Amino acid sequence: MMIEVLIEKLARIPQFYMTNLNHAKDKIAFYWDITGRIELYLMEIETKKHTQISHGEVPRALRSGFVWTRDDKSIIFAKDKDGNEQHDLYRLDIESSKVTQLTNTPNFQEHVVDTSPNGKFLLYTSTKKGQVNLFFYDFETKEDKALTNMPTPVRGGKYDPTGSFIVFGYNDTQDFRNLDIWTMDSDGSNQKKLLSLKDGSRETVSDISRDGKILAITSDFGGTSRAGVYDLESKELKLFGEGAYEEYSGKFTGDGKYLVCLQNFKATIKPIIYNCKTGEKRVLEFPSGIAAGTQVTSGDRYLILSLNTSTNPSSLLKYDLIEDNYEYLIPVQLGDIETDFFVEDEYVEYESIDGLTIGAIVYKPKNIEPGVKLPALVEVHGGPTRQYFRNFAMFSQIMVNEGFVIIKPNFRGSTGYGRAFTDMNIKDIGGGDLEDITAGAEYLKTLDYVDPTRIGIFGGSYGGYMTFIGTVKKLDFWKAGAASQGITNWLKLYEESMPHFKYYLHMLLGKPEENEELWKDRSSYYFAENLKCPLLIIHGINDPRCPISQARIFRDRLLELGWKEGNIGEKTFEYQELGDIGHGGFTDQEFRIRSFKTILDFFKRRL
Repeated sequence: MMIEVLIEKLARIPQFYMTNLNHAKDKIAFYWDITGRIELYLMEIETKKHTQISHGEVPRALRSGFVWTRDDKSIIFAKDKDGNEQHDLYRLDIESSKVTQLTNTPNFQEHVVDTSPNGKFLLYTSTKKGQVNLFFYDFETKEDKALTNMPTPVRGGKYDPTGSFIVFGYNDTQDFRNLDIWTMDSDGSNQKKLLSLKDGSRETVSDISRDGKILAITSDFGGTSRAGVYDLESKELKLFGEGAYEEYSGKFTGDGKYLVCLQNFKATIKPIIYNCKTGEKRVLEFPSGIAAGTQVTSGDRYLILSLNTSTNPSSLLKYDLIEDNYEYLIPVQLGDIETDFFVEDEYVEYESIDGLTIGAIVYKPKNIEPGVKLPALVEVHGGPTRQYFRNFAMFSQIMVNEGFVIIKPNFRGSTGYGRAFTDMNIKDIGGGDLEDITAGAEYLKTLDYVDPTRIGIFGGSYGGYMTFIGTVKKLDFWKAGAASQGITNWLKLYEESMPHFKYYLHMLLGKPEENEELWKDRSSYYFAENLKCPLLIIHGINDPRCPISQARIFRDRLLELGWKEGNIGEKTFEYQELGDIGHGGFTDQEFRIRSFKTILDFFKRRL
């Protein structure tokens, strides 16, 4: 199959996102790109009948979720302009498909959070006060009021079933890693800390029982994330499991007897259910892969969740909790591509420079002939507080089909391996984590089918940052690098960042006025003269997280150093600015196609 045709076919495999049950728990809404672009759809659980309810009004690249109104007649969603993440809020009437704009704040970022049980108010976060705070919007009077005025970011928010109070996340300590559970009355009064296990731990709420008495929480108090319940009357906290795995609380069953959770272990996720009284765990008979979703339908009979694996894109399933079997609501849709076309991934572990064990996912072509030496790539994830999973990766499948080997490391700073591991790159970004990345390159060299002289590095966001810093500080590892939406100068990034991004940077690097030398030492801009290999730089003009200036200053520095823009020859780099996107846009099929073609073409020429 010609590569252009393959890219088109893979990039256009329909993907769905953000499945969300209504309040009656008999219908589910979700974003889906089966028409070629993202739209909102509604499905009846019993009949599987689905209906498209938006027609071009929703964003192409998703950076925010949506909520149902309490009468289940409308959906409230957020939309920005060309990826700038300055979302406004909109109401979509399901029956008429009419869309009404609720907020008009083009210079601020807003996200929907919840609707009040009486159906009168919308709870949302906004940067209208500078920092992220909670606001409410009155559907009838159009009144818009701030509920909090906090100096550090407010996280999420949820009404209790009576509508009398709201729980939310907040940190009032000097430890930037910390996150506590707070509560306030529904009018914003009586704000107080509800649950804090220790300074530095993170406690979050995922659900409130129907009677309003029990919170479903997740805490990493003991070093790994554990799900549990907190009784608002007795103040009793019960954490489930033994802490051997990363586990996250989800939704209660309607009767409040059980809590559906997700377990994360070695880059796979599976659903589990805890008995809220006894703590007994039930592991579902579910296929191995990446499960997502913890919502249970009316009557507590069915669990709605998605599944994907390295060889199968996402499917939507209805799991029968009584019969322990499942059926597809949306099966995998591959068109004329056969499942056996795709390669299985492999989970591996290797040692970093200091003996730390790093988990990684490897993709390699099928039927490699003896003696063949293939080019290889280290792909670096964003975040850095994220991780790679053993899920379907379109671009990895494309690259493998073209004869590349890929390793995707979960370096220190990644989630999924315990709190201590996630915190290891605090005030050391571009340090130990870079050593983990280069150790991944060394691992590739141990594979007899990899050409050790043809190894490249690429990634987006933090992966773009690691590509920049890796190519100027680990000079002998890379023959080529491709950085998308990357960071090159932390100090300049700080100057241009929104307040909640600055808060995150304080956690990663400390305050710039106190740690200026570290901020400079971990910025590739100050080491650009060391670059030896060809570099592809891709950046969206509307990016608010990693502004376009990050790419432009590095480009200008290379030009000062005698580099030239070009796709062949010594001391040449390649540069693209994209005017219609922000911080990436992989939920948009057209962006996927364009990005896949650009990066593949670069590495085929440069490796």
